[in-house]
Amino acid sequence: MSPHADGRRPAGRTAAAGVPLALIAALIAAVPAMGAPSGEARVVRTATLGDIPLGAFSNRLLPGTVADDRGVDLGGIGSDIYPAGRKGEFWTVTDRGPNGQIKVAGTKRRTFPVPGFDPAIVKIRVCGDTVKVLDAIPVTTSSGKPVTGLPNQQGRDEAPYDYNALTALSYNPNGLDTEGIVRAPDGTFWLVDEYGPSLVHVSARGKVLTRYVPKGLNLTGAGYPVVEALPSVLLHRKINRGFEGLAQLPGGDLVLAVQSPLSLPDTGAGEASRTTRLLRFSPKKKKTVTAEYAYRFDPVNVVDPSEDDTSELKISSVVAVGGDRLLVEERTDKAARLQLVRLDRSSNILGSNWDDDTTSPSLEQLDDPAASGVPVLAKKLVVDLGTVAGVPGKIEGVARVDHDTLALINDNDFGMTDGAGAFDADGRLVDSGVETTVSYVRLPQRL
Repeated sequence: MSPHADGRRPAGRTAAAGVPLALIAALIAAVPAMGAPSGEARVVRTATLGDIPLGAFSNRLLPGTVADDRGVDLGGIGSDIYPAGRKGEFWTVTDRGPNGQIKVAGTKRRTFPVPGFDPAIVKIRVCGDTVKVLDAIPVTTSSGKPVTGLPNQQGRDEAPYDYNALTALSYNPNGLDTEGIVRAPDGTFWLVDEYGPSLVHVSARGKVLTRYVPKGLNLTGAGYPVVEALPSVLLHRKINRGFEGLAQLPGGDLVLAVQSPLSLPDTGAGEASRTTRLLRFSPKKKKTVTAEYAYRFDPVNVVDPSEDDTSELKISSVVAVGGDRLLVEERTDKAARLQLVRLDRSSNILGSNWDDDTTSPSLEQLDDPAASGVPVLAKKLVVDLGTVAGVPGKIEGVARVDHDTLALINDNDFGMTDGAGAFDADGRLVDSGVETTVSYVRLPQRL
């Protein structure tokens, strides 16, 4: 299906009207990029997603799933972006849906103002300065029911609440916080999820075929097959910081990025650490993890000069660029840098003592992992996006357009902000004004 806007537009939004897109595109193409000397990366195209009411979008996919969208528009599709084959077309994926945090009696509660929202795979086309939705595929259980974006397990995931953080919601073992996406040659999709964390194989029409989770997770009650195939050390993922990036190598292997360092042996160690992990998964060889790599962030003030909190470092995207080479996006919410790494066989730590959660000090506690004999992946800076004019904040998806051009997409969080002021007295969204944007960045060198 192809959902379209229904005409509702929040206050403060504007849109160009009456000018043919072809003319706009021609005018943009005729104007040379300004503000960036030759030899530097620069934005060469920007396109924005228009307003599509979330309830209308969701109910066209799965009728009756959203009773009240509280004035929220479709957003969050910037969790990842993957080329769809035709020029200007991409597959994207939403995350778990509109969510925020509100303090109640001094404790932060996780809110889900549209609890019926179901994560979706969304196909888009960049047309001039506009992002158009071409198709959308709901992610469902084996029987076609919505998986929802609600947390899975009490005691392991944050407790879910309604929009005002006063009414508790139920956990859902089917729920997925989808992030990365790639499309396999057979037309199926692979997604990664933050809750498990998990790797999810999805049919061409969105049904979950298998969800691969860490050994020992003991997730029960799901409406699709769940297989414990990932290292048990991943049970120590930080809350809301499971798998975030996903890449498909030329031979078909998948690379999964843990967004942040594991909480090993405890939360404090994970918050202070700059070492996270990448996993290599073979869909062909018994569908199992075949390698694991230690990845070392740069200091947080190098990635983002305005930030001094190491726990703000995240990997949000990994992109295959030929052979065993990857672009890895290191970011905070305000800045991002793309590093080039090669997945060297000699750097494989799978099954080593670093996968044993009783090892002390843990991998995450090492101030200098390389000095302790850990084969940390070597990396080379490709571009500091924080220095490129026109790149929005919170870039979560990166795709390769051609040999020297990347497509970036931001996560606009469905226009939500944290705090009790996210909704007005009538329970309607006070929109942040942040739009979903696709930006093309041309690099000064070939990838």
